[in-house]
Amino acid sequence: MKKILILCIIPFFMACEQNSIINNNPYLPNYAVNFTVNLNLPTYSNLQFTANGVLITNAGVGIRGIFLFNTGNNTFTAFDAACPNQTLGSCSTMTLNGINAVCSCDGAEYSLFTGISNGKTYPLKAYRTEVNGNIIRIYN
Repeated sequence: MKKILILCIIPFFMACEQNSIINNNPYLPNYAVNFTVNLNLPTYSNLQFTANGVLITNAGVGIRGIFLFNTGNNTFTAFDAACPNQTLGSCSTMTLNGINAVCSCDGAEYSLFTGISNGKTYPLKAYRTEVNGNIIRIYN
């Protein structure tokens, strides 16, 4: 009985360790984010349609700005515009390319639906979103 219990517990701890590595990105600092977007403003009108995104570069919003992306069904993702697999430097601000964010340091493309890039250790740094009518709150 003890052997079975140990075999069940070991994978649980290994899974927790793997997740903590991905969530604790050594390249990106943790800044407090609390920003609202009004979809009625012309700057954000693109977000009223699925698979469209914008880069928000207001002061104090993320490390290098935040990509806000409409994933459909009135849901949005928000990711930091800093390359997650690079040290912060002159090339580590990502650009928007359709449904992807592109790192100019290494050319890696990250899906704005998932935040993942194939073959990369760290995904995009994600923020929470909350939709209330035409107002979207981005926070952590």
